[in-house]
Amino acid sequence: MKKLTLLVSVALVSQLMAEVITFTKRVPVYKSVEVSRYVTERVPYEECWEEEVPVEYGDGSDETLGAIIGGAAGGVLGHQIGGGSGKTAATVGGAIIGTLIGKNLAKKREYRDYQVVKRCRTRYKEQRKRIAEYKNYARVMGKTIVRYSDRPLRYIRVRVTLEY
Repeated sequence: MKKLTLLVSVALVSQLMAEVITFTKRVPVYKSVEVSRYVTERVPYEECWEEEVPVEYGDGSDETLGAIIGGAAGGVLGHQIGGGSGKTAATVGGAIIGTLIGKNLAKKREYRDYQVVKRCRTRYKEQRKRIAEYKNYARVMGKTIVRYSDRPLRYIRVRVTLEY
């Protein structure tokens, strides 16, 4: 435990007594290389048109009433047509067919109109772009550094920090 406390104390004291110097240096670029790449972008655009769509008016009550009346009439007719053991089947079949016919006839009596509606959809157009940038090389204190830019550089600014 004593060794750990001593180590922490020495580290803190050395940090307090250390000096730091920071400065900015302009380093000459010795090589600039153009780097090209192609990027495909999807650019959205909107395509619109006008379209006529059918509009139905009516609350469907005529359709229900037509189905009830048609079913009753079909049942009565089927009951009169059938005979013997097929009488029940003829009555049920007549009621079903009458319901469908009555519903369709009532549906035709509903008022239909057409309305112009604007419809739009998003489409995409692909664009290919060439992006050119420059890879600039410089040497600082024996190390090669690289900085990318949109044009060739003559100098690169480097921040140097010295600790002692």
